Amino acid sequence: MRPDAVHAVIAVKHLDRAKSRLADRLPPGHRSRLVLAMLSDTVTAAVAAGLGSVTVVTPDHEVSAAVRELGAEVHPDPVGGTDPTDGLNTALTAAATAVRERHGPVELLALQADLPALCPGELSDMLATAPPGRAIVADHAGHGTAALLVRDGSAPLAPRFGPDSARRHIASGAKDLEGGWPGLRLDVDTEDDLHRAAALGVGPATAAVLRAIGWPEPVHRNLTRRYAANHMCAG
Repeated sequence: MRPDAVHAVIAVKHLDRAKSRLADRLPPGHRSRLVLAMLSDTVTAAVAAGLGSVTVVTPDHEVSAAVRELGAEVHPDPVGGTDPTDGLNTALTAAATAVRERHGPVELLALQADLPALCPGELSDMLATAPPGRAIVADHAGHGTAALLVRDGSAPLAPRFGPDSARRHIASGAKDLEGGWPGLRLDVDTEDDLHRAAALGVGPATAAVLRAIGWPEPVHRNLTRRYAANHMCAG
């Protein structure tokens, strides 16, 4: 599959409400900076992979400004980022509808917003190996969903993100893709996740923030990642 046949949607709530599970490790201001940095590296990787478009749905003006500079489109959050139950799925569905209104019956990819170790080549490889229909990339824990792909321009995105989303997506007919893709699978919700991502190698925006907030030196030394000419991560 050509990457430019696929259009990505990513949902982000207000920066000051994000990553509450890191609250015991990072103060609110640091969390906001980290969330924006991880999103920036996710969007940068998706754009570098050559996708047809990347749309971020968000109620946050700072997020909107930042991702536009990276080449993403922005769609307003239909619930203002305040829905405590199913806001993520509602936002992604609205963004997917808007994408197809702009681009026609295209294939869709819903990505988590917090994939700081994502490499463009991982996305390209995943798209090249995914079968027609619905498919997911489970997260590193095996319970969540890092990516939901719909290779059918007439089928709805129908996201089922939330607790145990991998099982629920598979129950809806999505194939569980088995590729390695460590950066694609590593969404960051906890301190342990952040340590794993830093050890794997994060993108430049996340690396800069971790250095600025004084992330521990044993992890700090491993913050190296760059895009090679073939769009795979190296170094």
